[in-house]
Amino acid sequence: MESTTAVAGTVEFRVTGYAHPDAQALSAEVQQEYVRRYGDPDDTVLHADDFESPGGLFLIAYLDDRPVACGGWRAKRAGFDGVRDGDAELKRMFVVPAARGRGLARAVLRRLEQTAAESGRTRVILETGTEQPEAVALYGSEGYGAIQKFGIYRDHPQSICLGKDLPASA
Repeated sequence: MESTTAVAGTVEFRVTGYAHPDAQALSAEVQQEYVRRYGDPDDTVLHADDFESPGGLFLIAYLDDRPVACGGWRAKRAGFDGVRDGDAELKRMFVVPAARGRGLARAVLRRLEQTAAESGRTRVILETGTEQPEAVALYGSEGYGAIQKFGIYRDHPQSICLGKDLPASA
């Protein structure tokens, strides 16, 4: 666990796993966000064990002990769609509306990248969409660039796939 002081409270980052009740509640919220923006939830199949060490990780940011942001990564294997051995796929990056604008998404992203690199992952990949311009801007500002589309939405016109090489972990 790591804590930092925010403008209006203390933020604590906890590795919880995807099965944790707070992770499931935040995941349900992000699914509703997808429904508002795209008309449907994300149909990507996720399993709690996808986010267990050493092949993954899921964390939650708590603001004054309230879950307000989350994200995880899961190890991927090479596939026909440009996915490479050593890739870590980001999933369920989300900040509740009341906690936005505090840098939490960037902080979660950086912790996920760090833990992925420490676990031997060599690149982070993700899928977002045209209706999430704030996410696209965040990833772009953190060095992510367009990659070959992958996943179940690779043929959808609103799908955007991004990737970033990770530094070798010392």
